Amino acid sequence: MLLAFALRRADDALVLGHRLSEWTGRAPLLEEELALANLALDLIGQARELYALAGEIAGDGRDEDDLAYLRTDREYSNILLVELPRGDFAFTIARQFLYASFVDRWWRATMASTDPRVAAIAAKAEKETAYHLRHSAEWLIRLGDGTDESARRAQAALDKIWPYVGEMFEAEDAALVTAGVCADPPSLRAAWDGGVNAVLAQAKLQRPRDGWMQTGGRAGRHSEHLGPMLAEMQHLQRTHPGAKW
Repeated sequence: MLLAFALRRADDALVLGHRLSEWTGRAPLLEEELALANLALDLIGQARELYALAGEIAGDGRDEDDLAYLRTDREYSNILLVELPRGDFAFTIARQFLYASFVDRWWRATMASTDPRVAAIAAKAEKETAYHLRHSAEWLIRLGDGTDESARRAQAALDKIWPYVGEMFEAEDAALVTAGVCADPPSLRAAWDGGVNAVLAQAKLQRPRDGWMQTGGRAGRHSEHLGPMLAEMQHLQRTHPGAKW
């Protein structure tokens, strides 16, 4: 149970971190390129700590590199939201805002974990995700309340992403929640709704209607986008197994 939990959260962070890293050399401003790179590094750092925990729990000799680079797409358990292609800048900002609005609250609640290893990871991650949330919210407001074009792109991004947000709130393993190891995502939905609604109002953007939601990532059923991303990310390790710098 704890192993699957660590891998789920690590996969979320690694995949989204990789998507953010794809902005290197492409961001609209130099300052924002550095900011997105730092967000990516934060997420990849969180993934590394979670993979290290997973390797410790598994006890089979695998380390964070093995878990990141030597699993197939069907073995990944990240939510579908984070694997969607980079898209334009508005798409990246909208996705980061919606995800950070959830995960910052989740890490904050998980800081009280009864597992000291999880609590330590949560304490560090929450400091980072609090900045991710603030940064993406400020940008979303700027885009939504900016030009006609920036508002159009921001609204289009929200509309495209919205069918994927429901998967963030799928229940965590009941035994882990009962044992106090982590927060249960459904319990955070009301707070997420309130925070998202407040920022969208400032941005003068319309909240998309709730409806049918995409799902399957936690069970290894991914979109066509994850495989090519992993092929690129894992290329060096799979081509030169055990390579060292």
